[in-house]
Amino acid sequence: MLINKHILVGVCGSIAAYKSALLVRLLVKAGADVRVIMTPDAAAFITPLTLSTLSKHPVLTNLVKNNEGEWNNHVDLGLWADALVIAPATANTLGKFANGICDNLLTAVYLSARCQVYIAPAMDLDMLAHSSTKQNIQKLISFGNTIIEPGFGELASGLVGEGRLAEPEEIVSFLADKMAQSADLMGKRVLITAGPTYEAIDPVRFIGNHSSGKMGFALAAAAAKRGASVVLVAGPTSLVPSHPNIHLIPVVSAEEMFTACVGEYGNCDLAIMSAAVADYTPEHVAASKIKKQEDTFTISLTKTKDILKELGSRKKAGQVLIGFALETDNELTNAQKKLVGKNADLIVLNSLKDTGAGFGTDTNKVSLLSANGDIQHLELMAKNMVANHILTAAVKLL
Repeated sequence: MLINKHILVGVCGSIAAYKSALLVRLLVKAGADVRVIMTPDAAAFITPLTLSTLSKHPVLTNLVKNNEGEWNNHVDLGLWADALVIAPATANTLGKFANGICDNLLTAVYLSARCQVYIAPAMDLDMLAHSSTKQNIQKLISFGNTIIEPGFGELASGLVGEGRLAEPEEIVSFLADKMAQSADLMGKRVLITAGPTYEAIDPVRFIGNHSSGKMGFALAAAAAKRGASVVLVAGPTSLVPSHPNIHLIPVVSAEEMFTACVGEYGNCDLAIMSAAVADYTPEHVAASKIKKQEDTFTISLTKTKDILKELGSRKKAGQVLIGFALETDNELTNAQKKLVGKNADLIVLNSLKDTGAGFGTDTNKVSLLSANGDIQHLELMAKNMVANHILTAAVKLL
């Protein structure tokens, strides 16, 4: 699954840099188009000539190409890559990545990359075990990066322990598995909802909620990257789709979202209802702005149409339907009731009691409840990582 893939290999200043030669050779042999970026210190351990010969492309080491003002465009490099692999990754570079420090070409490309980033640390065991290194690694994971765990063995210092760069064969195998996963929705049509709905009271005011749409947009981006053709029905949000395979249908009200979803569902293989749809809407909408005249004011509300339940009643053989449940009390019980009552295949449960989960955050902490009774509890992680866990579960159901 590496044939014709664009792989950027970042090499840092570590004795383990000698392994990058074999890594580049194996990636090229697997059919990948490989470009190499070296930090200034990396050249003390392995020559750019070696890696340029093996990759069949010039090795990039600086932002500026020559004295005539030409530069290596880090933005273009970040957009070109299907994957950015840092091997070996030193403690120094881990710290820069984790804290947004941009002082060389590799850190600039990292901050510009839209692809998945794979980081293979290599350092002495005490450096790896240091609290600052551990904290940086956890930050990088929370940003959505993937860590390729170092191995155990004799280190350059003569000590024995964790810190050895993963073997090049292991890194290539790991990448191939991940790339295979990245195409597992090829040819599938996926319907996703995102964001809040706004239920009008009058031309000025509405009933809404705090949903930002981040989870739904993360799902749409992840599904598109895995090969799907995505229809994204989104309520009011400032977010915009990040992938050309995402077709956006903007809506405002629960009724508009219902109509769009019912119209699209019949042609979809997978539907993920992650939007925070209003349960009630004003029974009557005032034609003009309501003036503040009375001491009290009553709004009569009526139930909105249940999108998930309607899709569940229409579900055909081969279709997979996933719903979301945001709960504050009796979370598991309520989510299980929703799973059965809506004829869903999977419910994604998250609780407002969990710090870092819920509306407006870049992270989420969820549990996946399957119709067969299985429950998978995920740790707090970036929403793009949550999205891929949900999609992996969906692929198994498909």
